Parts: sequence; C-alpha cells; structure tokens
Amino acid sequence: MHLPACPSEPFNKKHHSRTVLVICGSTILFIFVILLFCFLVVRCRRKGSRRKSLDSSPTIEQNVQVTYGDLVRATDGFSESNIIGTGSFGTVYKGLLDGEGRKVVAVKVLNLQIQGASRTFIAECDAVKNIRHRNLLKIITVCSSVDFKGNDFKAVVFEFMENGSLDDWLHPKANEQSKPKKLDLTARLDIAIDVAYALDYLHHQCGKPIVHCDLKPSNILLDDNITAHVGDFGLAKFLKKVTSQYSTSSVGLRGTIGYIAPEYGMGNEVSTCGDVYSYGILLLEMFTGKRPTDDMFVGGLTLSMFVKMAFPEQITDVIDTHLLTPSDDAESMNYARATNCIASILRIGISCSNELPAERMETDKIIKELHIVRDMFLRNGNYGERQRVRQSGESPSTNIH
Repeated sequence: MHLPACPSEPFNKKHHSRTVLVICGSTILFIFVILLFCFLVVRCRRKGSRRKSLDSSPTIEQNVQVTYGDLVRATDGFSESNIIGTGSFGTVYKGLLDGEGRKVVAVKVLNLQIQGASRTFIAECDAVKNIRHRNLLKIITVCSSVDFKGNDFKAVVFEFMENGSLDDWLHPKANEQSKPKKLDLTARLDIAIDVAYALDYLHHQCGKPIVHCDLKPSNILLDDNITAHVGDFGLAKFLKKVTSQYSTSSVGLRGTIGYIAPEYGMGNEVSTCGDVYSYGILLLEMFTGKRPTDDMFVGGLTLSMFVKMAFPEQITDVIDTHLLTPSDDAESMNYARATNCIASILRIGISCSNELPAERMETDKIIKELHIVRDMFLRNGNYGERQRVRQSGESPSTNIH
C-alpha cells in the first residue's frame, strides 16, 4: 500500500508493572474503606440499640408482677377503710401485698374516667423508670390490666410511707382522734433539705432534666425516720436541657393552685425555675403554717408578700406558733437563735418564690444556704439527738412534739 510504517515504542515492562500495582492498590484501598465504613455503621447502630435498651430498662422492680386480683386482695377489695389519700386523678390505698414477707404498700388507683388520668400514668412511669434517689418515692411495680368487669384498670404500687404526707403534719385534721401531729424546727429544716436534694437531682443529675410540676406538701411523703420522699410524677415533664429561656406554649397549667409559678399562667413553657417557685412557697408554708390558698390571701395578697411585709420587725408574727414557744429565761437564747434561723429560711423562701424566674435561686445554692442555716442553729446542740436517732433507725418521737 506504500504507507509509512506505524510508529511503535518498545514495550516497557517496568512501567507496565507499576501501573498494575497502582490499580490493584487503589482497588484494595477502596474496598478497605468501604468495609471500614460498613463496620463503623453497624457498630454505631449496635451501640445506639444497646443505649436505647439501657435507657428503657426501668428501675421498677421487674420481679414484682401484680394483677388486678392481687391488688383487690391486698386492699381488701379497695375498702374505704384502707384509703390513705386522694388526688386529682385517683385514690391511694394501703395494702398488704402477698409474696416474700407480705409487704405493706401504697396503691394508687387511677380514675380513668377523669380526662388525663391515663396520660399521668404514662408520665409517671416514664419519669421514675430511670431515676433513683433516697429522697424520691420508690415505685415497686405498676399494673395495667382490666378489672373483673372488663374495664381498663391502671395502678401504681409504691413503698408505704409510715408517717404519711407532709401535709398531714403541717395541717392536721381537727377530727383526728389521735394526738395532733407536730414537727419541730429541726425536723422541718431536715425535710426542707431533703426536698431540695430531690429537686437538684431531678434538675441536674438524672440525665434528661425532669420538672416535677406539682411540688406541694401532699406530694412529700415521710418514712419512719421522718426522711422526706418526693412523689407523684403524674405531671412531670422531661426537658431537652436546663434552660432559662421561656417561650410561650399552649399547654395548660401544670400544678396546683397556690404553688404554680406565675409565668405558667402567661403561657410560658415549664422549666426548672417553676419547680423552684413551688419549693419557695413550700418553704414559706412549712415555717409559717399557712397554706398559700388561705382565706386571708385576698385582694392580690399572696403568701410570699405576706412574709416579705413582716421583715424585719414583725417576723415573729408570721412564724408558725408551734416553732417558737419559750417557757423560761433559760430558753431565751435558743428562742432568739430559732427566730434568726427561721428568718433566714423565710428569706430563702421569698427568693425562691420571686415573680421573675431569672431572680430565683438555683437548687445547689438553696442546699448550700440551708446547710449554713442548719449549722448556725445546731450550735446549741439540739440537733445531736435527732441525728443519732436517724442513724440508729430508732423512733423519732423524741424530736416531734
């Protein structure tokens, strides 16, 4: 064809080997990256699944399973004679649960005819399943079943608190046949510190912050050593984080009239500051003996304003008369010390119940201030016997008059 010969280069064996190595190496590296990525994805999923499993594992005693029939027998058919309290969503009965040792328990039976009762049951189970603290009321088990007529039945079984609620002690019923219950200054101060520890745990130490939303004397139970246990988490709410931001919300009021933070009435979302407000009102009630819903608080007058107006000259006029009863000159020094102690506590209560959420005390500061007050008061030695009784587990009757 008389065409020029095709140009050709000599075969470079070394160059060819290098190309093959680069291709093979790139392929192996790509496969390794893919396998590593798949391994990490699987591991993360397993870790997330394991964490979810741990988060969903309740501290409720799984080995205690009860049926509707068990609770019927435990409470003698939900007899009226076994009623130890009533609430917004149900009735609490004293019961004797069959099993090892026949344990005395408190059984809260939800009235499912009341709107929101089922929701409070779920909220309470969610709130308490992963928390454990000596100042929180322990749930033994729950029962979600049907009664003998086929109607839905829900109940929560708690540890039985021998000394009832704080409300029973602060405001004993006039028709009680037994001797009226009264708590002395040291007992009330200890209870105030117990409740502050419980709130601090809920707000800052149990993973997701929990707002109780219904802190009041009837939801604080006392065991045989007069140690306080905060209960009733039916209105509790989980927060993503502790925050001081307050945005509006269409959620209805959470809590009990007299103890609800004022910002809730303006549509603000629940916050830990709301619990602190309720705690402040609780402190004022504990050391004045007056409910925030007392008939005297009319025309815009509140318990917090009532106490604030008494400082400093008329402070003894607002203190619970059971706490200040000097009988002779020998007790005059103790009387003055007790007055100063209670005045300091009331100042903490006023600060906690401030109208502005941002100006309320944090729980850790509350605990610190209350310990300072207790140390100041205990210099006279009155507290030593109570502390000994608490540690030994003996009857605390010598400290309650």
